Amino acid sequence: MDIGLLSVSLGVYSTRRIAEEAEIRGHYIDLIDHTKCSVKLGSDTPKIYLNKEDVTNEFDAIIPRIGAKVTKHGAAIVNEFELNGVFTTAKSSSIIKARNKVKTLQIMARCGVPIPETLFSINPDNIETQLTLLGGAPVIIKLQEGTQGLGVILAESKKSAKSIIDTFYKMDTSILLQRFIKESNGEDIRIFIVGNKVVASMKRTSEAGEFRSNVHRGASTLAIEPTAYECKIALRAVKELDLGVAGVDLIRSKNGPLLIEVNASPGLEGIEDATGVNIAKKIIEYVEKNAFKRRK
Repeated sequence: MDIGLLSVSLGVYSTRRIAEEAEIRGHYIDLIDHTKCSVKLGSDTPKIYLNKEDVTNEFDAIIPRIGAKVTKHGAAIVNEFELNGVFTTAKSSSIIKARNKVKTLQIMARCGVPIPETLFSINPDNIETQLTLLGGAPVIIKLQEGTQGLGVILAESKKSAKSIIDTFYKMDTSILLQRFIKESNGEDIRIFIVGNKVVASMKRTSEAGEFRSNVHRGASTLAIEPTAYECKIALRAVKELDLGVAGVDLIRSKNGPLLIEVNASPGLEGIEDATGVNIAKKIIEYVEKNAFKRRK
């Protein structure tokens, strides 16, 4: 099978691992830097170019690893492959929805997946009211399209929260506000799903003095067995977003687990190290079961 791996570099751990496992299983896999791809429309059939090379009909399947800074362009490239009948582990529409925290949480709230109390607005004139609706400070302030813990701020007082929120609003930056779940104690759970199955799970614990539990922020990791309810939440979330491969992040509150994010391009390094599960292999097996070889 011929697989296109949409990523910027084989130097990225997750990209390298997926490429290694594809080759071990006898597939041809090629790195496609989506930031260097162009789509040509309007003459004959649409074409996808990697620099000068036409890659429109080169692959049976693609595995998108789209970075936050190029979400829209990356998703557009994925969409063009989809329109050409190429199987993808993450649909373009799903990438867009998962990358935007508000879109994700709106979908989760409508389908009954528990989430922290969340508020989004652009009104700088009633910030105090917004804080009151969330029970007051402390409050979590998040960029709507942040990743790896970037753009996530804990405002511990009403004064600091009002100042930060007002600044973001006046900068025309899209944010959301969430009630701070103190009892989560700087910990969250990452549940990794491939093909509607939970394949690995870990607990991430933040460093002392840091409330964000992302591995990229120095969090420690430990393999765990999530509860049946936590698995149910994660699987429902991924089904609603229509993702083939995803990382679902939950926190444990006194009222039960709460979903905080779904990642369409979840990293492999932390969870493979913590659990010993060969997730890259499971991703390739998922592609094998769902893609079909196309006649060139």
